[in-house]
Amino acid sequence: MTIDRPTRIGVQILPQHSATYGPIRDKVLSVEDAGVDVAFNWDHFYPLSGDPDGYHFECWTMLAAWAEQTERIEFGALVTSQSYRNPDLLADMARTVDHISAKDGTGRLILGIGAGWKERDYEEYGYEFGTFGSRLNALAAAMPRIETRWERLNPLATRKIPVLIGGGGEQKTLRIVAKHADIWHSFANDPETLAHKLEVLKNWGEEVSRDVSEIEVSVGFNAEGRFDAELLDALWDLGARFFTIGANGPDYETPELQKFLDWRDAKNS
Repeated sequence: MTIDRPTRIGVQILPQHSATYGPIRDKVLSVEDAGVDVAFNWDHFYPLSGDPDGYHFECWTMLAAWAEQTERIEFGALVTSQSYRNPDLLADMARTVDHISAKDGTGRLILGIGAGWKERDYEEYGYEFGTFGSRLNALAAAMPRIETRWERLNPLATRKIPVLIGGGGEQKTLRIVAKHADIWHSFANDPETLAHKLEVLKNWGEEVSRDVSEIEVSVGFNAEGRFDAELLDALWDLGARFFTIGANGPDYETPELQKFLDWRDAKNS
């Protein structure tokens, strides 16, 4: 089965290097006004670049604020760590933010989730870091709990909350993607790598009896958001339909955003 889906543009507003929350709030409004499809933050407790003890803000309280602030745009974390919150609690948080965002009756949250990887986050906040394998096993165990909790909550979410799973590990991650994801954020932004990972994902889909063409393929770009039409076209030809650029603080500039939006509109015309 082949699914015809629109091309989408996302902006990841990296929640660091700002002395106040104001510049982040302003950037969310500006990307919505510009016509971006999705806004992302991330789920870390400290900056990943620059001053390791610099300004930083928490992921899910920020997403709740975005839910209230925005009107049209979808939003989520790219990605939240399954390790930092009990899976049933995370499901409830996502359902609640879904309702907060439902200005026209339909929520706009995307649950972006991954295994977690930043050791300092774990150590400073008292979580067991474990191994890469154990964190992936925990993600695999968390997904059915999240899905089951969504079925039990009252009220239910306003829609089936889309699940974005990030990562390209071929032995475990892509199996989890094949089984549970609505969107796969590949972290592969070169055609050769993406083509290979898509073949691995297809094989896992056959293993778990899932048609992986149901899964929207997402790729990300550098924080500067440089526009490269040839690269975008090559990734699009492989089946990618969701393209996210970064906006790094403190200024959160996206000087070539309009080029991405124009390219998207041409693909969707």
